[in-house]
Amino acid sequence: MDIIHLLPDSVANQIAAGEVVQRPSSVIKELMENAVDAGASTVDVLVVDAGRTSIQVIDDGKGMSEQDARMAFERHATSKIQKAEDLFSLHTMGFRGEALPSIAAVAQVHLLTRTIDNELGTDLTIEGSRITSQEVCSCPVGANIEVRNLFFNVPARRKFLKSNQTELNNIIQEFERIVLVNPTVGFSLSHNGTLITKLPASNLRQRIVNVFGKKLNEQLLSVDVDTTLARITGFVGKPEAARKKNTNQYFFVNGRYMRHPYFHKAVLEAYAHLIPEGEQIPYFLYFEVDPSNIDVNIHPTKTEIKFENDSAIWQILVAAIKDSLGKFNAVPTIDFDVEGRPDIPAFDFHSGAEVHAPHVQVDNNYNPFRSDEGKRQRQTPVDWEKLYADVKKAEPAEDYHIDEQIAEPDDLFASQAQGGLEMSNSHFQYRGQYILTPVQTGLMMVDQHRAHIRILYEKFLRQIEGQKASSQGLLFPEMLQLAPSDAILFQDMTDELRSLGFDIESLGGGSFSVNGAPADLEGANPVLVLTQMVEAVKEKETGIDNELQHRIALVMARNAAIVTGQALSNQEMESLLGELFQCQNPNLTPTGKTIISVLEHTQIEKMFGR
Repeated sequence: MDIIHLLPDSVANQIAAGEVVQRPSSVIKELMENAVDAGASTVDVLVVDAGRTSIQVIDDGKGMSEQDARMAFERHATSKIQKAEDLFSLHTMGFRGEALPSIAAVAQVHLLTRTIDNELGTDLTIEGSRITSQEVCSCPVGANIEVRNLFFNVPARRKFLKSNQTELNNIIQEFERIVLVNPTVGFSLSHNGTLITKLPASNLRQRIVNVFGKKLNEQLLSVDVDTTLARITGFVGKPEAARKKNTNQYFFVNGRYMRHPYFHKAVLEAYAHLIPEGEQIPYFLYFEVDPSNIDVNIHPTKTEIKFENDSAIWQILVAAIKDSLGKFNAVPTIDFDVEGRPDIPAFDFHSGAEVHAPHVQVDNNYNPFRSDEGKRQRQTPVDWEKLYADVKKAEPAEDYHIDEQIAEPDDLFASQAQGGLEMSNSHFQYRGQYILTPVQTGLMMVDQHRAHIRILYEKFLRQIEGQKASSQGLLFPEMLQLAPSDAILFQDMTDELRSLGFDIESLGGGSFSVNGAPADLEGANPVLVLTQMVEAVKEKETGIDNELQHRIALVMARNAAIVTGQALSNQEMESLLGELFQCQNPNLTPTGKTIISVLEHTQIEKMFGR
């Protein structure tokens, strides 16, 4: 009996869709690229429920005829290539003919389209790869395609979609990649009826600034080199723009976004010894190469691209960036520390003043070997007894054992976390970083900065969970400017931020006015703290509110904690230790770093050979 058979088209299409359509952002990418390939000058993207309910892309490109509208949803039907050789001379984003049929296989699609040559357009409805209706309609030139109920017929795929916040971030990420490579096209993005961003047609630098904020404009250096192998243009950041996390790094080749770890290392090579190790630099680099020298047909997402001459281009890229750094004097020069130097006046030779050699006076009678000269010492100060009037005579100790340094029981307090660890109420600060205090088992050392982070972290968590914090109004409101994806994330954080004492007002377009800050943040820059919070929350994708609260509380604690090197009085150290041992876990910071370490008495004895 024969057991091998052809799969039905509906099943085959769903299998193919698994490669092309992985999440709502994949649909956004394919539809926007089709709009750009159609020669659109404006592209509007409208999303509902992070793409779960609806994704709509409207463009004013050349549109499709009635026959093309039907053919576009057939597998491997494309206008981009005619033969296999065309794969090596691509000038369009799409070429496989898989995107639209893959989308139609797992969603309900409604298309309105018209060409400039036709007075009437086409209204086409497809559900699960089946055309349910096709009619003539009146519509503007271009295409208006709406994708509803993504994965409605593949519930397992729909169940594994992430939270709306995560999926929306992925959509914005794909949106940004496409708008950065098409600055002459106007774009807009709306979510649940709210306009997130509107980008007019502009030059490349202005497009980057419109997407990521005006602050980035001051940090960019232009790159432009033209060789027989490749032309590389774009922008790199100044060395002072380096950060450890969440830097904007983009490579594009022939108008297509790509990931290329090898070229990323080339960028870091150009910044060797200019930025701290482990930090990253922002860059927006555009490669123009002969299409026959690259292969984009590696994966359906088309982000993995193979170069024929990648080693040579690596060298060109390093040289181009170094040239930009030198041309714009971005390489730091030697700057000597002149703080506190005396102001040395310059001599005016035309003033007519006479110049005399310095006169040196010498005591010819001085002889250091004379016995009476040795008696010329400091004379005993008059009334020296007054200097020691308040000093009590110390009783001689019979034995200098460390346990006798511990105070009487009335002066001790116990810690549940340390298992009843008793300590003295007299403390010593070492190098402004550690608090030392004798305990029964030896010498306890506490990192004061980490201890304060633990105390404040638990305090801020309690405030977020319901205890309203006090807010202090700013004399002059400060502006916070965020990228579209960060602005959406920030809006979801506002309830937690208000519970901490922040007074924030949205001005639209990713701009926020900070009118007040928590009283605990006195001396800290509230805009910088809020920016750090956004970056901390972005580090880990999660839909758990508790996780969001923990990250916000941690950033607040780090900014409000006493700094390493700050001198503390004995009373301040006593208070800090008391609050620490009331915490749920006084031994470790929220990130698992050690706060308390005890040098055992036996170890101390061993140091002295006892």
